[in-house]
Formats: sequence, C-alpha cells, structure tokens
Amino acid sequence: MIKNKSNTGNKIRIIAGCGMLTAVAVVLQYIEISIPIMPSFIKLDFSDLPELIGAFAYGPLYGVIISLIKNIVHMLFSQSGFVGELSNFILGAVFSFTAGMIYKHRKTKKTAFIAGVCGAAAMAVISVPTNYFIIYPMYYGILNFPEEAVLGMYQALLPGTKSILEALLIFNLPFTLVKGLICIAISMFIYKPLMKVMKRNS
Repeated sequence: MIKNKSNTGNKIRIIAGCGMLTAVAVVLQYIEISIPIMPSFIKLDFSDLPELIGAFAYGPLYGVIISLIKNIVHMLFSQSGFVGELSNFILGAVFSFTAGMIYKHRKTKKTAFIAGVCGAAAMAVISVPTNYFIIYPMYYGILNFPEEAVLGMYQALLPGTKSILEALLIFNLPFTLVKGLICIAISMFIYKPLMKVMKRNS
C-alpha cells in the first residue's frame, strides 16, 4: 500500500511538473526574435528550454511529450500551415531526447552540459535533412511558397548561395546549433532552483 501511494505521488509530481514546463514552453514559443543574419521566416525562440529541463528532470520521453503538447497548442494559432510546428517538434524532440538519454545514465552537472551539447549538435545535424526533404517541400506545396523565393531570401543575405541545401548548411545548421547551446547555458543556471520550486508546488 505504501509503495502504491509512493508511485502515485511520484506520477502526480511528474504530471504537475511537466504541465508547468509545457505552459512555459507555450509562452516562450510566442516570444520570437528576428535575426538579421537569417531569412525573415526563421525566428529565434527558446521554447526548447523547458523540454530540455523536462528531459533532465523526468527522463527523455517527457521532453518529447512536452515538445509535442506545446506544438499542438501552438497549432491552434498557426500562421505556417502547421509546417512550422512540425519542424519545431522534430528538432525539439531530437534535442531533448538525445540530451535526456545521455544524462539519465550519470546525473551530474558535467554530464548535463555534455548531454546538452550532444543534443544541440544532433538537432543541428538533423535540421538539414528534415528541412531539405520534409519541411521546405511542404512550404513549397502547402503554402505555395516557391523554392526560388526561399532561395532568394538566402541569396539576399549571401549572394553566392547556389542551392537550398547549401543555404541550410551555411545558415540553418549553425543557427540551430547556437540556439541549442544558448538553451544549455541558460539551463545550467536555472535548473536547480527551478526544480526546487517545481517540487514544492507539486
């Protein structure tokens, strides 16, 4: 009986914690920052941060769940035909799941940093094929945004850019990597105090 109560209490704590992190992620996803060195349709937000913290606190699967629910909520007010939300989910899930899988085997601050860097690197690498083969073709087809127009936005920043694949390697890959590294840096400062608040509220 005592064990069952303990398991139930732990599940409630996880659900409450994930609920709070998801709410923060939803808010952060609406706080978008335009970056002058990126095309205007690509904006910076830090909604992957709560997913990363969730993966560290509760396990890699919960980071993916937070990313999924966040993007489902965001779809209700989507301006990208749900394509942007799909991209955000794929990359956020890769980031949090990779970091969470590494961290769960040795839960130290050093491991959290290494796990986060590996997650950011995985997210950056995955961003190239997923954008090239899935996301951008959906923009061309669903939103009627011609490939030439997309390439033109990159060429306005770097005239020598010859193809979408080259643009993804030059612009999107480092942008995605830096975004992940910023999330890691922030998480290193706020993780412990945030966990104390979440446990108290739970």
